[in-house]
Parts: sequence; structure tokens; C-alpha cells
Amino acid sequence: MHGQNSLNPNSPELHYLTGFQNHFETEIIAGALPKNQNSPQKPAHGLFSEQLSGSAFTAPRNHNLKSWLYKKKPSVAFSQFKRAAPHPTWLNPASPEHFEITPEALRSHPFAPKDHDKTFLESITTFTQNGNAQQRAGSAISMYYATQSMSTQYLCNADAEMMIVPNTGDLFITTEMGLMTCAPLQIAVIPRGIKFKVDLINPGIPARGYVLENFGAPFQLPELGPIGSNGLAHARHFETPVAFCETLGTPTTVFTRYLGELFTTAHPDSPCDTVAWHGNYAPYRYDLRKFNTINTVSYDHPDPSIFTVLTSPTPQAGTANVDFVIFPPRWMVAENTFRPPYFHRNTMSEFMGLITGQYDAKPESFRPGGASLHNCMTPHGPDTKSFESATHRNLAPEKLDHTMAFMWESAYPYVPAKQWINSEFIDRDYPKGWAF
Repeated sequence: MHGQNSLNPNSPELHYLTGFQNHFETEIIAGALPKNQNSPQKPAHGLFSEQLSGSAFTAPRNHNLKSWLYKKKPSVAFSQFKRAAPHPTWLNPASPEHFEITPEALRSHPFAPKDHDKTFLESITTFTQNGNAQQRAGSAISMYYATQSMSTQYLCNADAEMMIVPNTGDLFITTEMGLMTCAPLQIAVIPRGIKFKVDLINPGIPARGYVLENFGAPFQLPELGPIGSNGLAHARHFETPVAFCETLGTPTTVFTRYLGELFTTAHPDSPCDTVAWHGNYAPYRYDLRKFNTINTVSYDHPDPSIFTVLTSPTPQAGTANVDFVIFPPRWMVAENTFRPPYFHRNTMSEFMGLITGQYDAKPESFRPGGASLHNCMTPHGPDTKSFESATHRNLAPEKLDHTMAFMWESAYPYVPAKQWINSEFIDRDYPKGWAF
């Protein structure tokens, strides 16, 4: 068994399996993985077999998600839950008193709360939501601003799959399935029900970023259709950690997010004690710089759907519970046309964040660590200065570089949290940017 003595991103245990929703096999002790059946009468090395299902048992084969874990202790041994104190800023999306319906276009400045002494878990601050765990649909969007490692505290989100999008600070993520690092320009996805903790590789640098809780169908790669086989995100670039059994020698606490509330369980040691596992239900990370951008070579700004990295579909074909879309560096090549995003209204609701650089439709006013929300049929588009510049520009091929914006786009309207729209970070002058 291995113990984690330091947060070393070059640790020999930090190896990855590549591919998206492949069936993986990994063990840290030879023979820990049974060869002929998943749950033998007597697992090797005194381990306990435990199945972790991420889909219904009868889900179609290509959507069936499960893994078999071989652990030092079964999770059921630590299942006495106690209600934790209510989280002050990670709101229950099913509690309408925390939210306020508005079609107003919203934008906020970079998130930097004055109280800096918080972990990833403690600092999660809800911005908006359009669903909850009971509905098994929609999502909730938050930001985090951490200056401390979780250390002996772990999180298990029984409500949602979590996507973490760092803006500043490198993260060291310990999960039941293995170790991952995640830095700005990468994303990490933790499936529903998997225990994990987030530590800071450089504690002197505040770690800030965005968090999405996906209550609906797990993220998958979008279909490519006429794009063909080589566009957008490639399955081979998604990385899943190899097995790692953490031994701390000290008591730990697991916080479980269940129906929007927090509960705790006590462990004598780390809950991340998986010696071996196999399956296709596991955490993963993706480097956004590996995205193969498809863009126009003739006229008109294409729809943002061509920038989709991952999608969580709804039962209605072609409609997303939530899409994860990025706007990466790319060549702007089109003739006799307006190149930035045009003025538009659409049925989808859009939450945007900026990881680094400038966003071409608002190069000066939208800053890294900031956020915006444009709900269903709320008009939006480039600010006045960007419109004037793009309208009178002499068109020639140009490289839009040193930038990375992203968008969570949903068929369900978002309801902003009162704590966000009443916060010091909201840009009260945002509508003035469209003074035509």
C-alpha cells in the first residue's frame, strides 16, 4: 500500500489510462484484480469487492456505466450518517427561497471573496441552478476560491456529477480510483458517488475556478455528424487515474452531498483505499488545448455547438441538459462577414466563464475569473466597442490567441442565486455595454 507524503505532481503514482468511457483495469498489487469473476468468494489479499454503478442496471450497453472496486474496507462499514451544519454558500438548489427569477443579463467581476481561509469544499459558492437531484435533470453552477487543502476531509456528491474548471492554482485531486492533478486549461470530472478531496499543489497561490453539478445524464462525447471522425475532442485525450491506495494513519471525515444537504461519516483512515479496480465509471481529466477546433472558412460566425467538448443529453433528441463548450485559440478566417458572435436570442441558456486571456466579443470588460449569464430568449451579443471594431475591420486571416473562454449551455432556464445577484462582484453597469 502507498501513502501520500507530499503533493508532488511528478509522483510516480500519477499515471493515467487514456480513452473515454473505455473499460479499464488497474491494480497496485499483482493479483488484486480477479481474473474470472467480479466478486469471487474470497478476494485476494483480504480485499472486499464493491460494485459502483453510474447508470441503471438495464441501461443500454453503450450507456451502461459501472466499475468494480477492490478495497481494504467496504464503504458500508462507514455508513452511519450525521447531518452536518448547513453550508453557508453552497446552496440547496431545491430551496427556492435562495434564488430569484430574472431574465436580466448578468455579469460578475472575478470572484475573490475577502475571507481567504477556506478549502475547496468550504469555499463553494452557488451562482445559479436549473434543476436538482430529485428531478434528475438540470445543473447547478458555483465558484470556488480555496487557500487551504482539504487534507483529512473528503467529499462524496451523491446528487451530481461534478465538473471542475480551474482558473488559477493547480489542484491535486485524490479519488477512490486514483490521483489526478488539474491545472488551468484542464478540466476534471468526478462522477456521482465517488469520494474525493482537493488539495493545493502551491498553497501560497489561491485556487479559483468554476464548478458544475450535473444532475442529468452523465457527460459524453457529442456525435460528430457531418464534421466527420476527426473533429472536436478525441476520446484518446481523456485521462483516467490508475489505482492508488491512500494510507494516512489518521481519522478522516467524508462529507456527503445528498438532496442538496451535507452529511458526515467518520473513517479511521482514508476512504480512498481502493487497491484495484476495473470498469468504465471513473474520474477523468481533459486538456482543453487538445481540442480540434472546427471553424468557418467562408462566411458567418458558426453556432457555438461546433465548440462542444462534452454533452449531457436529455430524452429529447438534439437537446442538451447541459453542454460544455469552449472558445479556444483559433484562426478567424471568413470573408465579407461579421466575425465575433452576432447579436442573438436563443432557447438555450448560457453561463459563461473566462479561464485566461480575452473573450473576443468583450475583450476589455469580461475578465478571467468572471462570469456571465444569458437566459432563454434574453438578447445578448458583443459590446459596442467590439461591434464597431468588427464592423469596420479590414478582413484578413487573423489568429485569435492566448484565450480560453467556456460556456455551460442548457435547455433549461437558470435561476440565479440571491447571494450572487446581490454580491459585490455583480457588474451593475453591464447593460451599458450595449449603448447603441
